[in-house]
Amino acid sequence: MDCAQGIEAQTLANLYLAMENNLTIIPVLNKIDLPAAQPEKFAIELAKLIGCQPEDCLRVSGKTGDGVVELLDQIVAQIPAPVGDADAPARALIFDSVYDTYRGVVTYVRVVDGHLSPRDQIQMFSTGVRHEMLEVGVISPEPVVSKGLGVGEVGYVITGVKDVRQSRVGDTITTYNNPTKTALAGYKDPKPMVFSGLFPIDGAEFPMLREALDKLQLNDAALVFEPESSAALGFGFRCGFLGLLHMEIVRERLEREAGLTLISTAPSVVYRVFRDDGKELIVTNPSEFPDGKIDRVLEPIVRATVLAPAEFIGTIMELCQERRGTLLGMDYLSEDRVEIRYTLPLAEIVFDFFDQLKSRTKGYASLDYEPIGEEEGDLVKVDILLQGEHVDAFSAIVHKDKAYAYGVMMTGKLRELIPRQQFEVPIQAAIGARIIARESIRAIRKDVLAKCYGGDISRKRKLLEKQKEGKKRMKMVGRVEVPQEAFIAALTTDADIDKAKAKAKG
Repeated sequence: MDCAQGIEAQTLANLYLAMENNLTIIPVLNKIDLPAAQPEKFAIELAKLIGCQPEDCLRVSGKTGDGVVELLDQIVAQIPAPVGDADAPARALIFDSVYDTYRGVVTYVRVVDGHLSPRDQIQMFSTGVRHEMLEVGVISPEPVVSKGLGVGEVGYVITGVKDVRQSRVGDTITTYNNPTKTALAGYKDPKPMVFSGLFPIDGAEFPMLREALDKLQLNDAALVFEPESSAALGFGFRCGFLGLLHMEIVRERLEREAGLTLISTAPSVVYRVFRDDGKELIVTNPSEFPDGKIDRVLEPIVRATVLAPAEFIGTIMELCQERRGTLLGMDYLSEDRVEIRYTLPLAEIVFDFFDQLKSRTKGYASLDYEPIGEEEGDLVKVDILLQGEHVDAFSAIVHKDKAYAYGVMMTGKLRELIPRQQFEVPIQAAIGARIIARESIRAIRKDVLAKCYGGDISRKRKLLEKQKEGKKRMKMVGRVEVPQEAFIAALTTDADIDKAKAKAKG
């Protein structure tokens, strides 16, 4: 635990997971060298959580080295030795894999049973794919080739495979000649929870984006993507991510490593839509949402845990209520620190919930969430129409109660961003055929009476009528081009703007 900040929501989630699995826990207070450190206060908080005495909490500073030797001694004394059967069929758990340009996929494993040796024929338990181990070694701290890995040892194996998806994290490696019949616990296929469209600002960069995503997927088996075409944004990819942090990391890596400038559409989640005829549709993109009669819509629900100073309870609860949350419970970890648990629709979290939470708690709150299933929601698709034409990039699936607010916000934003035309341009928000909000961009009007000095009023009226007819004709055949800057600004949250400003200053 950080001595200056206290326990975070993610740390607490991992602590509960470790306790459920009856793992040995060593309480450690880190960063004791910081001026703001409060080791005595947080030792009491940590002891209360784990059920030990405050004096049992080790005090460590990675910066100065204080307490590191004692920590290493305690790890040796308290953590039980690995248990396994050296004579059983080999079983090794994959916990990470990276792509090396020259040697292919380097797979990091922990051997639980048996033995792995170079030139052994191995197979992946989940796929049954067979490989030959070209190299086996340990990390010490650089890779060192060894003669093999035994029970409890952690190391790496190289098979020459070029696709990291064939070495999935959590899968079990066994020998081909004497395979095990039971996989090690913990293997689950990564399932995307959040979807967003990624489009290059320059259409010519589309092949570069595809290449960059392919390279990124070699190191990140959880990333999924498929080509997507948008009338407004051109060609791009619909990408699936494990969560918000995953999405942010992928986008930053694409921009930093491949030098791309990207627009990302508002993140959405996976909906299950049941039509009146009984047909079920899986919707990951607002454009896929059916227009016909809908029986019901199921949306993913998460259990969210927020840790924050007690003074912010009111503002956190207000935010969660605004986002359709249901309070599960609240516990005081200490006299001034509280844990609040809510069930929330995932769709309410993926856009700007975390930014709002940080903003309202001065940055002190931390958030962790886990999926717990699906619930029926009163959801509708809001379309944005420009000159009567749908602009797919601005469509969104929102709760019925928030549809009007979204429509007003988006039409107002676009009115400010789209340049004026020679004719009046209506911007409308619609649910199906029903218009719920409207703004208009006033036409640029040329002064056709400038050349008329006095004279008959009918002459002036004739010129004005002619202008009116011309505007009417232009409105019928005219197309509104939305500038790229307008798309970027309309799809950017306030938090993204703040990040961009901070980056520019740096």
